[in-house]
This record gives sequence, structure tokens and C-alpha cells, in this order.
Amino acid sequence: MKLKRFGTAALTAFVLASAPVLAGDISVTDAYMRTSTPTSMSGGAFLTLVNGGDTEDRLIAAASDVAARVEMHTHLQDDNGVMAMQHVEEGFVIPAHGTRALARGGDHLMFTGLNRPLEQGEEITVTLTFEKAGDLVVTMPVDRERRPSHGG
Repeated sequence: MKLKRFGTAALTAFVLASAPVLAGDISVTDAYMRTSTPTSMSGGAFLTLVNGGDTEDRLIAAASDVAARVEMHTHLQDDNGVMAMQHVEEGFVIPAHGTRALARGGDHLMFTGLNRPLEQGEEITVTLTFEKAGDLVVTMPVDRERRPSHGG
């Protein structure tokens, strides 16, 4: 009987942890944060933004208590073929009834000035601010072990 209760509790915890987080018509799935080492002073967050509404929305800001700044960044190729990160001041549009993937090698959230070491598996809180949906608080794990192709 104890095994059955444990299995039910484990399944419930898994479903709750993997459920999308919602604000208005916007939901967030598969969010995680990554640093290159446990003592890095910067890192990136990757996630999928889903808009279930009839009008587009825009991610216009992000913040977290683990970093001095959280900015929206993308990778762009210069005339010499060199890829470089660039701050996207206007934010990221999420089309009506569409998605916007923030994935490694492309659009992402850039955390600078981390104020402490982040441990593998630790959960951090990030507040995403959308033009129409408002604020959405997301909890995401620190995961330095995911493969680069994840989400792409």
C-alpha cells in the first residue's frame, strides 16, 4: 500500500513540475537555466513561450533575484561570419496562436552579475513581463547537463 501512495505522490509531483505556467494567454514550458561552471558570473535561460490568444504579445522584460540584470539576447552573424550575442531591447514577439522558442544558439535570456554560485538542480525564480499578459513568475532548474541540441 505504501508503494502505491508513493507512486501516486511521485506522479503528482512530476505532473505539477512539468505543467506549463500561465499568465493571460501566455504559457511557459520547458524552462531551464544554464551556467558554464558553478562559479560563472553569467548564464542563460531557455524556454518556450506559447501564446494561446488571438493577438500577439511581447516579452518586454525579465528579472531574477540571482542576477544584477536579466536581458533578452539573440545571436547574430556579422559580415565576417562571426556569431555574437546582441541585446534585444524591443523584446520578443510571441505570435497569436503561436510559439517563440528561446533556445541555445538563438534567442535567450542572459543573466549577468550572478550574485552567488548556482548549483546543478537548484531552482531559481524569474519574473517575465509581457506587454499584454503582465508579469509571470517562472521557477526553473539550473541544468548544466542538457545537450546543446535540446529545444532546437
